[in-house]
Amino acid sequence: MRPPLKSSKFIFWCFLLLTFSTYACAGQAGLPAVVSAALLRAKIPESAVSIYVQDVNQTAPVLAFNAQSASNPASVMKLLTTYAALDVLGPAYRWKTEIFTQGVLKGEQLKGNLIFKGYGDPKITLETFWLMLRELRQKGFKDLRGNIILDRSYFDLPNEDPAAFDNEPLKPYNLAPDALLVNFRAHRVRFLTQSITTRPRILVDPEIPNTPILNDVKLSNSTCGDWKEKINYQTSAQLTFTGQFAQACEDKSMHLVLLDNNTYFGLLFRQLWEELGGTWKGDIAVGAVPNNASLVAQFESPQLAEIIRDINKYSNNVMARHLFLTVGAAIRGAPSSPQRSSAAINDWLAVKGQRFLELSLENGSGLSRNERISALHLAWLLNSAFHSSVFSEFESSLPIVAVDGTMKKRLIAGNISGHAHIKTGSLKDVRAIAGYVFDAQGRRMIVVCLINHSNAEQARPVQDTLLEWIYARPIS
Repeated sequence: MRPPLKSSKFIFWCFLLLTFSTYACAGQAGLPAVVSAALLRAKIPESAVSIYVQDVNQTAPVLAFNAQSASNPASVMKLLTTYAALDVLGPAYRWKTEIFTQGVLKGEQLKGNLIFKGYGDPKITLETFWLMLRELRQKGFKDLRGNIILDRSYFDLPNEDPAAFDNEPLKPYNLAPDALLVNFRAHRVRFLTQSITTRPRILVDPEIPNTPILNDVKLSNSTCGDWKEKINYQTSAQLTFTGQFAQACEDKSMHLVLLDNNTYFGLLFRQLWEELGGTWKGDIAVGAVPNNASLVAQFESPQLAEIIRDINKYSNNVMARHLFLTVGAAIRGAPSSPQRSSAAINDWLAVKGQRFLELSLENGSGLSRNERISALHLAWLLNSAFHSSVFSEFESSLPIVAVDGTMKKRLIAGNISGHAHIKTGSLKDVRAIAGYVFDAQGRRMIVVCLINHSNAEQARPVQDTLLEWIYARPIS
């Protein structure tokens, strides 16, 4: 963790704390009429809404409505995780992955084990993993006669049921973190239409040996639309796909998590290693790096400033969870756990003179029924980030309205198009937005809107109306 704040910085954070405490309930007394009308149409009561709007260059909010209420922020919680990470780790931080040998290399044959040690790199893609193995081949390794040992000890994680959250265990967003996660443990499932058949062709990459595919998906003449909702799948001794696939879709892909950590790593390693001309006779095992092991290669991830763009723009849950655990390890030491990481975030807030009494953290990604924070404290985070040295990296990681990420298809025809960086969040009964609006008067405005209600799925027009209201608001 970075050293304690100097006195001038401490005074600044105390000033921010006093400002937000003093003005938490100040600002406009009620909601703007257009926002109230949008809530009425959506059948969402005002009591289910928390809003905070503030000019970054002013001390008092423009609008503070139920701002101190604890709410489920869904993926907007990633703002806390990513800002804390930028501040603690620094924008240039990189994760490392190490490869060791335990044995003797004679010619191109290794008689002994190959050990991979992970430190939580959240983005070891298929291409990156291939480059790692290619590096080993270039260093003279070809015929491996031993086990592949996986050292995941940097994270201390409980066993998780991937179906526990929403009974969708194969969806990538439910993937649990892993200190040695490769390719998000994902299989790409492709559906390709062929004019002479009544079913699409289905390909699974990487292929799973000895696992047949039962294809009972029928081609239809409907429009492509939300094609994934029309495909059903299940796994057992075979992969079974049912449903309908529109001829107009032609070639589409979805990603599914079909194998456990060890099986997937071994499968992908073997396929890539053989493609590189190597051979392997051994098994996958889990264990710590032995004392007599020799380091033969080390690889680094992209910089944190790049990683958080994936996390915030596309709301990547497992990457956010890796980042949450990495912050925990940096502040409280490894091995990191969700509990230690939650405590570490509170340590970080304390250094800044803050204590969010309502804050509840489970995994730092927002994929949780239990995480809570207030609109007031999210606004404080956004204001704090604006006055920090990492603001450029932080703001640029947020989706741009009508341009990219999870905001790409929103407000395309609105005046605000291209003028706001907004993080979104959605769960059952939750819709949330938070970020910065660069308004028509040239002011940068902080906005937070959290809606927790059974009709929250109808909340998008409400939040879009709020954003447009902020953009067009005249100078007062």
